[in-house]
Amino acid sequence: MRELLAVDNVTAGYGAAVVLEDVTLSLAEGDSLALLGRNGVGKTTLLVTLMGLTRLHRGSLQFAGANLAALSTYARARAGIGWVPQERYMWPSLTIEEHLTSVARPGRWTLAKIYEIFPRLEERRGNFGNQLSGGEQQMLAIARALVVNPRLLLLDEPMEGLAPIIVQDLMKVIRGLVAEGGMAMVIVEQHAKLALSLTRNAIVLDRGRIVHRSPSEALLEDPQTLHRLVAVA
Repeated sequence: MRELLAVDNVTAGYGAAVVLEDVTLSLAEGDSLALLGRNGVGKTTLLVTLMGLTRLHRGSLQFAGANLAALSTYARARAGIGWVPQERYMWPSLTIEEHLTSVARPGRWTLAKIYEIFPRLEERRGNFGNQLSGGEQQMLAIARALVVNPRLLLLDEPMEGLAPIIVQDLMKVIRGLVAEGGMAMVIVEQHAKLALSLTRNAIVLDRGRIVHRSPSEALLEDPQTLHRLVAVA
């Protein structure tokens, strides 16, 4: 598969504070990556660095052969990066349908296709962002990223705080997206086994550095190593 994303010796953080140190990774077209680690080790910081929301101290970011670091957050979205932030960021004054149509770009992910995989959103398409349950907000956050028709989808804690039945529904959707292989995906998730079950490869961060790389299946089948890397001491 052709390389889509290349992160090379990236050190980044917030202002003068460094969170990520010498991070190097690559992601091919259509590939999927679980980004794991304990709380506060830099997982979200890596995602927001890809979106241009941190200070890049050194290193390079390449996306589809172009210099990602030179682009604004808006331009990164237009270049093909979809982001589902942990906070979801619903617009209270917009309906579900307005959330989607206001950012949609041409491609296979149309409003009709979104409603096909998220029928609940179609049922409530006239409801405003502040009238949705947590599960509905998360469905909408993922749908809003998909209608940008990205080549890379970044998911930050997509299952956090959701009822088990909603988690199962979202896992089915994400598993389907991975299986289609139409876009690459990076999933940050505290539930490591869940993330590993959805992805092909895994990286574990500790104190801002990559301390483990392997196929997701291999790490899932090695519970001792997984516990050592991600369990809270």
